[in-house]
Amino acid sequence: MDPFDLVVLGAGPGGSTAALRAAELGMKVACIDRRAAPGGTCLHIGCIPSKALLESSRIFALARDDMARHGVVTDAVRLDLATMMKRKDRAVRQLARGLGSRFAQSTITILSGTARVESPTSVRVDGTDGSSRLLHARHILVATGSRPAPLPFAPFDGERILSSEEALALDRVPESLLVVGAGAIGLELGSVWNRLGTRVTLVEAQERILPSMDAAITEEAADLFTRQGLAIRTNTTVRSLLPALSGVSITLDPEEALDASLALVAIGRTPGTRGLGLEEAGVILRPDGTVEVDETLTTNVPTIHALGDVTPGPMVAHRAEEEGMALAEALSGRPARKRPAAIPEVVYTHPEVASVGRTGQDLQEADESFSVGTFSYRANGRARTAGETHGTVRMLCRRESGALLGVHILGAGAGDLANEASLAIHQGCTADDLAASSHAHPTFGEALRGAALAALSA
Repeated sequence: MDPFDLVVLGAGPGGSTAALRAAELGMKVACIDRRAAPGGTCLHIGCIPSKALLESSRIFALARDDMARHGVVTDAVRLDLATMMKRKDRAVRQLARGLGSRFAQSTITILSGTARVESPTSVRVDGTDGSSRLLHARHILVATGSRPAPLPFAPFDGERILSSEEALALDRVPESLLVVGAGAIGLELGSVWNRLGTRVTLVEAQERILPSMDAAITEEAADLFTRQGLAIRTNTTVRSLLPALSGVSITLDPEEALDASLALVAIGRTPGTRGLGLEEAGVILRPDGTVEVDETLTTNVPTIHALGDVTPGPMVAHRAEEEGMALAEALSGRPARKRPAAIPEVVYTHPEVASVGRTGQDLQEADESFSVGTFSYRANGRARTAGETHGTVRMLCRRESGALLGVHILGAGAGDLANEASLAIHQGCTADDLAASSHAHPTFGEALRGAALAALSA
């Protein structure tokens, strides 16, 4: 049997994109995933279900706390958590069905099971049906994503010490929740349960929330989240976390004892590289389990490639999708795609937090000269009419040329505004370019233009 042109391990955002694009370009492709349906963590237990709950919980909190401001009087607002969870599950099923249909209509050989790299050109697949099959390949792509990282002294038990997966599927609203880690996952899921009535405490070991984002924006965000009812403790670590009769018992450092109904551990994610046979096939793994790749997403073994969460960089689905597209096109002989100059990172709280490009602290540490332009949502017409006046756009530009270096946003629609910022940085735009471009009025996007104008006069 002729070998496959590409065998893909993992059908998440990166693996699915690579497999589908490679098949479109005429390559013979096989894709292996442990789930029967493609989509990976992002679709099934990550991005999509979390955003569904974030939207439902935001609407519930709006109806309960804020509709009267709009002249809409609602009496006896109550929560139906079971229906909210069913809506979330329905969104996942519908998207999974659509992606599955694309796979079914393609020429891809789809296999459900676990995969192991046997050599630089072969993969063993142990199917969920008990079968075992050896696939021969010209190229192998590792796109196995990541999994939640536990505390070393408090493994997940799925009942009281939870990962993000269990926190997305609770059948009751807990009285209290301790969240370990104030990154994107901790803040998003903490926000969901806070809105639904849980007393939420977030514990972050570093000096501020969202430590990878621009400090000025995250400091403003922390103040807003605190006013929403989230208790945030920074410069604090968890010394012990133990199941107790009525929940969990926690000891913090600086020394403090806490009790909570449940604990969610959201300290990061671990790349899914172990047990794949990569090291035996000659692939070098970094100490953190990620795979080092070059600009073409190729490992030190020329026939083995990797992308997304298993490689160094932001663990976001859109990075993996972009890399999957680029790899498929490169392997099919197309010209190399220009890699993104800046990958947006978005936290889907309310308001949203988005970061594109370099942060203020990055530039200060590098002793680079830059100007800052800021624009408050309070001065934006759309924000005023929508009642979304909390937020700021912060634009960082090279002082000599005005070239955009970073755009950081706290506010309604920040994730969508980040796309324009990403394109502008990718195309080498200046603050003057953004200031001179027409933005529809009234829209949140005008806040970007306002920040650009401010940067020009800084």
